[in-house]
Amino acid sequence: MRLVVIAGAVAAVIALIGTPLLIRMLARRGYAQAIRVSTEDEPYPAHEGKRGTPSMGGAAIIVAVLAGYFVTHLVAWRPVTASGLLVLYLIVGLGLVGLADDYLKIFRQRSTGLRARTKLIGQAIVALSFAVLSVTFSTGGGVPASMAISFVRDTAIVLPFVVFLIWIWFLITATTNGVNITDGLDGLATGASVMTFCGYILISIWQYGQSCTFQQTATCYPTVNPMDLAIVAAACAGACFGFLWWNTAPARIFMGDTGALALGGGIAGLAIMSRTELLLPLMAGLFVITTLSVIAQVGSYKLTGRRVFRMAPLHHHFEMLGWPEIQIVVRFWIIQGLCIGAGLTLFYAEWVRT
Repeated sequence: MRLVVIAGAVAAVIALIGTPLLIRMLARRGYAQAIRVSTEDEPYPAHEGKRGTPSMGGAAIIVAVLAGYFVTHLVAWRPVTASGLLVLYLIVGLGLVGLADDYLKIFRQRSTGLRARTKLIGQAIVALSFAVLSVTFSTGGGVPASMAISFVRDTAIVLPFVVFLIWIWFLITATTNGVNITDGLDGLATGASVMTFCGYILISIWQYGQSCTFQQTATCYPTVNPMDLAIVAAACAGACFGFLWWNTAPARIFMGDTGALALGGGIAGLAIMSRTELLLPLMAGLFVITTLSVIAQVGSYKLTGRRVFRMAPLHHHFEMLGWPEIQIVVRFWIIQGLCIGAGLTLFYAEWVRT
């Protein structure tokens, strides 16, 4: 538990101190994201007040996560593990894809950033390489991931290798894009991510206490290096917490795709490594709801010519209804908390029943 506290504290301090330095550097050079404005054909919430706000703040989150993880291991003189390194690989790799997207938004003033196909290819390269490494790379204790589909632990459904690659690609791509879609209001995705990472801290610590490494029982968890996963989750939660100080409304900086894709990768990686893949829709509940709102909007418009919402994603629908931004953010955080509470309840209930 001491290591988890150290990782979270170090990451929070680095993000809290490092983010304003990044803000000043970006503002001095005028590196601000292009803001979409309303047109006659496509109305959009009034975000003119956000013009000039620096983006690419996700870089501070990534640096803080890495510092939290590695400083903790240095302080405890504890070796790193394959599980922890692979989740960090996913965070950094997807963060670089997001960085390329932010580069176009900032330097080329293209509000849409990378083309969708290019972004998906970048995500696929990182996701598939992660999938291969997760079942081949080990630093002791066995390979970190399992080719069985997992809910609270591995199920009896073991996937062929090619299908496993597709499954991991889907989980990572869906989660990263879900976080990215949700990142439309000040602090919304950052605060929701803090809750999700805190949930994975609890799951990983519980799995560590009931690990099959210590004793073989009917209720033990075969998760490899669960304590290291808790350290990664704590570093991610701390980094988001420190960044939220500057990202909450009115935001001094946006995380951009650099942060959104990195955080989505961290969430998906923790779900895969902790073998709670089918629990992910609850642990990332708000991101799933927001993504489904976009799917419903696009599907309804193409099939019927009518829109379900005034605007998608869902948070913009409520903006168009006149809700204050901070009210939307707080209420959506409450929804995220309820989803995570349901996920943790199912996780614990399975252990009690077993």
